Amino acid sequence: MIGAAMYLRSSQIYGSIVPGAEYIRSLVRQGTMSQDAARRLRWFDYYAECEDARLTCRHFGISPQTFYRWKNRFDPYDLTTLEAASRRPHHVRKPLTPVPVEAQILELRTKYPRWGKDKLVVLLRREGIRVSTSTVGRVMKRLKARGVLVEPLNVRQAREARKRRRKPRYAIRKPQGYRVTAPGDLVQVDTLQIRLQSDDRRWQFSSRDLISRWDVSRAYRNASSFAAALFLEYMERKFPFPVRGHPDRWRLRV
Repeated sequence: MIGAAMYLRSSQIYGSIVPGAEYIRSLVRQGTMSQDAARRLRWFDYYAECEDARLTCRHFGISPQTFYRWKNRFDPYDLTTLEAASRRPHHVRKPLTPVPVEAQILELRTKYPRWGKDKLVVLLRREGIRVSTSTVGRVMKRLKARGVLVEPLNVRQAREARKRRRKPRYAIRKPQGYRVTAPGDLVQVDTLQIRLQSDDRRWQFSSRDLISRWDVSRAYRNASSFAAALFLEYMERKFPFPVRGHPDRWRLRV
């Protein structure tokens, strides 16, 4: 089967339809063939073995309409037929901003490279050109895409420096496409400050599994990273199932 040939073990052939397992696996790794196209190829490999469309749909959890739509499109000698077609409209609305206004926006932005659309709108109104702030932003975006408006090097370096400062090193997003299907796949962690009658404070760390709704809580004298690490260890001991996805795995803020 294609899924087994691609992900679990090496093989000499690639399923029942297309030969060359190593070649197609390399296409997926290099990004030449998308993961969605590889998944659809597994549909038809399974279908070639069982010769039952309904069984294939139940096995992969897809509708018969989806299966037959891709079956009619699929060509075993052209794997690009498994790629999703562009949904861009055939007729796209053209910009209505007059060319002289775009030229004036380009001139002002070139003269003041650090000024944004809000300040450029004020300058345009002083010259008798009344446009909205969003229109100026769209015009600058189009000019940058065409390569007409090129930001100075110091402006680009300052923007990159701001991005680096804004993004903490420990903050990495959850992987895109991560599937949550079983207990322990994703656990939510939060903190709450509690004030006692003696003006003393405690920080309650709470965690909840998104599938089983199992909760674990514990209080600490501070909300330090050391206390967070202790709570994560305590949480993994208390959960009756292995924890595969929690904030420490992706280094999220607790």
